[in-house]
Amino acid sequence: MEGKPVHASISEYSELALPTDANGLGNVLGGKVMHLVDLAAAMAAIRHARRPCVTASVDSLHFLHPVRIGQLIVLRSSVNRVFRSSMEVGVKVETETLMTGVKLHTCSAYLTFVALDEAGKAMAVPPVIPETEEEKRRYREAEERREYRLALRNRLRS
Repeated sequence: MEGKPVHASISEYSELALPTDANGLGNVLGGKVMHLVDLAAAMAAIRHARRPCVTASVDSLHFLHPVRIGQLIVLRSSVNRVFRSSMEVGVKVETETLMTGVKLHTCSAYLTFVALDEAGKAMAVPPVIPETEEEKRRYREAEERREYRLALRNRLRS
């Protein structure tokens, strides 16, 4: 199975923060942002695998700044590493105040996705080929995060 470069999976998704997405303080609900993170990650996973993919896990998500009504929410995602049928996808969320152009890093997350075959079973996908120094760093660090996730999963099962 031939590998694919990281840049082939990169996805970008933007959405305007609306009052229907916010709490009484004018901040977008965390659950709304988490939903957008999952969507952005799914786009990168499916783009890489060219198969249906499902979310297997989400690492912790820490909000650095609130998202306010009227700001543009910009999500960038890419596959960091493939582990046979599972993939680690990184998502970075920024907000942009459209009237000033000020951008803030709001949060980042790592999600694990699994590619599915026609019967709904996990299937192998092509490896990802990191090319830039940043992609190579994320590729290496993905292995460390995977070991942590597997250890946590084993503890939860016992």
